[in-house]
Amino acid sequence: MFQTEQPVRRAPADAATQEIPAEPARSDRAPRAGFRPDIEGLRSIAVLLVVLSHAGLSTFAGGYVGVDVFFVISGFLITSLLMRELARTGRISIAGFYARRAVRLLPASSVVLLATLAGSWLWLSPPRSAQYVWDAVASATYWVNIRLAVTGTDYLAAEQTPSPFQHFWSLAVEEQFYLVWPLLILAAVGLARLLRVRPGWTVAPALVLLSGASFWLSTTETTRSAPWAYFGMHTRAWELGLGALVALGAARLARLPRPLAALLTWAGLAAVLVAALRYDESTSFPGTAAALPVLGTVAIIGGGCAAPRFGVEALLRYQPWQLVGKLSYGWYLWHWPVLMIAPVALLLEPSVWVNLALSAGALVLAGLSLLLVENPVRHRRSLTRRPGRGISLGLGLGSTVVAAALLVTAFPPQLPLGRPAADPATAMAGAENPGTVLADLMREAQRTRLIPGNLTPSVTDADDDLPVTYTDGCHLSWSGTRPPDRCFYGDPDAKRTMVLFGDSHAAHWFPGLDAAAKQTGWRLLSMTKSGCPATSTSIWVSKLKRTYSGCDSWRSAALTRIEKLRPELVVVASSVTYGPAPDQSEEEWTRGWDEGWGTTFSRISQAADRVALIGETPVLPIGVQDCLAENPTQVARCARPKADVLSSPELRATERRQADRLGVQVVDPVPWLCPARCAPLVGNVLVYHDTNHLTATFSRLLAPLLTRELRLAGTADTTTDG
Repeated sequence: MFQTEQPVRRAPADAATQEIPAEPARSDRAPRAGFRPDIEGLRSIAVLLVVLSHAGLSTFAGGYVGVDVFFVISGFLITSLLMRELARTGRISIAGFYARRAVRLLPASSVVLLATLAGSWLWLSPPRSAQYVWDAVASATYWVNIRLAVTGTDYLAAEQTPSPFQHFWSLAVEEQFYLVWPLLILAAVGLARLLRVRPGWTVAPALVLLSGASFWLSTTETTRSAPWAYFGMHTRAWELGLGALVALGAARLARLPRPLAALLTWAGLAAVLVAALRYDESTSFPGTAAALPVLGTVAIIGGGCAAPRFGVEALLRYQPWQLVGKLSYGWYLWHWPVLMIAPVALLLEPSVWVNLALSAGALVLAGLSLLLVENPVRHRRSLTRRPGRGISLGLGLGSTVVAAALLVTAFPPQLPLGRPAADPATAMAGAENPGTVLADLMREAQRTRLIPGNLTPSVTDADDDLPVTYTDGCHLSWSGTRPPDRCFYGDPDAKRTMVLFGDSHAAHWFPGLDAAAKQTGWRLLSMTKSGCPATSTSIWVSKLKRTYSGCDSWRSAALTRIEKLRPELVVVASSVTYGPAPDQSEEEWTRGWDEGWGTTFSRISQAADRVALIGETPVLPIGVQDCLAENPTQVARCARPKADVLSSPELRATERRQADRLGVQVVDPVPWLCPARCAPLVGNVLVYHDTNHLTATFSRLLAPLLTRELRLAGTADTTTDG
C-alpha cells in the first residue's frame, strides 16, 4: 500500500507563465525571458516519475521525487513572476498574485475534486464516506497535508485504503508557502529601500535563512515523525526556497560558460533519475535524501538559464515532452483518483498493466480538462486584470466543493441491511462451555447473507469501537516512551494484580480482560503501545522510515515497572506482522525475534507469579468493513479459511518455543475466532474493525473464555506495589 502516500500520497506544482526577473546581466548575455522549453519538458519527467511510481512500476519506486522537482520549479517560476512585477512596476500586487493562482489552479482542481467526490460516493466503501468527505473539504481549503500528517501518525489508520484525495497534499504545501512568501518579499523589499540597497540584497538572505531552517527541520523531523516530515510545509519550504534562489540568481547564472551550463543540466537530470531509480518506500524521506533530486532540479533550471545549446533542453524541447509537460498539472490531478476508483467501478483486478492503462486514460482526461476547463478560464483576462473577480472565482469554486461534500454527508451511501440478529452474549451466558457455544455461533454466521440491522458496532462506526485505553491516554501511540502511572482498571480495590503488556494486539484484549477482572476481583494494569511488540528486539517501522527507538524506551520502562510491581499475573500479547529492517536479513530478524522473546519472558517470569501469552490474532487479507461494503448481500464471502489467516508461522513458532522453555502459559485465540473459517461477524456483533484488530464489543464478549483460560476465578492472594 501506499505509508503512501504514501504513503503514499503527490500533486504537481503551479504552471504559471514562465518568466524570469528583468534585472539586466552585467555582460552581453541577458537572462532568458519568457517561455522555457527545458522547464516544460522537466515537468513531463516529474509527472511521469510520479505516475509510474503510483502505477506500481517497481523500477520507479522512488518516483515520488517528482513532487520535489515540481516544488523547485514552482519556487523558481513564482518568484520570477513576483520579482519581474517588482522590477516593472515597483510594487507587488498581493491581490493580483492570489487572483492568478486561483484562476490557474482552482478550475481544474475543483472539477477533479467534484468528480472524485461523486466517484467515491458511487463506488468506494460506504464506511469510508465520512473520511472522504473531510478529505475533499481539506483539499478544497488547502489543509489536507495537515490532515494526512495527523492520520499518518495514527497506527490504526495504517491499514486503511489510501484516500482518493491524498495527492492534493502538495498543492496545500505550496499554497501555505505562498500565503507568506509574497509578504516576506514585500518586507524584505521595504527593508532594502530603508537601507538603500537593491532588493536582492535583502530578499536573498531572507530566502537563505528560511530554506536553511526548513532543511534542518526536514532532517530532524524525518527521524522523529516521518508523516509530519513528508506532508509538512515547514519541512518542504526549503525546496521551494531553493527554486526561488535560482530565480534571484538567474541573471548571474545566464553568464555561465555554456559548456559548463550544459554539463550542469545533464548532471542535474542524472541526479533526479538516480533518486527515482534507487529510492523506494524504505528510504528515509524527505530528510537529507531529498537533497539529491532537489539539487538536481536546481542544476537543470540554473544551468538552463544560460541557454546552453547541448544541455537537456536539446532533448526536452521535442514535442512529446512538451505536450506531457503542458498536461502535467491535469494529469496529476486525474491519475490518482482514477487509480483508486476505476478498478472498483469497472470490476478490474489491479495490476501494473491495468494501472498503466488507467493512467493513460487519466492523461486523456487531463487533455480534455485543459481544453474545456483550464484554458477557457485562465485566458479570460478580466479575471486577472480585476483581481477581485479572480479571487471571487476561487472562493466560489472552493465553496462549491465544500457544499457538495456537505451534501454527501446529508445523503451518505447506504448498505442493505437484513433482520436483527440475536446477541451472542445471551447464548453464551451461563453456558458450561462458552467456547463451544461461540464456535457454533461462528459456524452459523458463515451462512449469513445480509448484514444484521442491529450490527454492533455498525460497519460505519467500527473504527471508533476501541478500548477505553485509547481515549484516556493509557494506550500510547507512536510518540509516547513511558507507561503512564494511573492506568489501573478492573476492580481497583482488589488484592490481586494482573498486567496487560504488549502492542495494539494486546490492547484489543483489554475490554475482555477488564470485564473479566471486574467479575473475578482483579486489579488490571494496562501497559500497551502501538506498533511495539513485547519481544525485546528493536523494530524497523516502514511508516516511520527508521528504527522505532521510542518502542525500545517504552518496553524497557514497562518491564522495569513490572519487576517493581511483582504482580500475580502478566498477560502478554503481540502481533507477528513485523519485518526486518532494509539492511537486515530474514535470518537475522528471526533470530533477534527469538532471542528477544527469551529476554522478555525471562524478566517477567522472575517478577510475576504467572505469565500467559495470548497468541497472535488471525490477520485477514482485507478489512472487514471494506469486505462487507463490497459484499453487502453476500456476507459469507468475507469469511476466510483458517489456513489463510495465520501469518508469519516462523515467528509464531519462535515465541511459543520460548514460552514453553520458560514455563509461560500459551492461550490460543484461533479457535475462538476461526473454528474452521474466520467469520466477519457473530450474531449481531462485528468481530474485527480492520484486518487484524478486534472490536471492543467482540473482545468483551470473550470475557468468559478469558476468565476460564487464564484461571482468573481462583483464590485471591495479596500483591503490593513495589
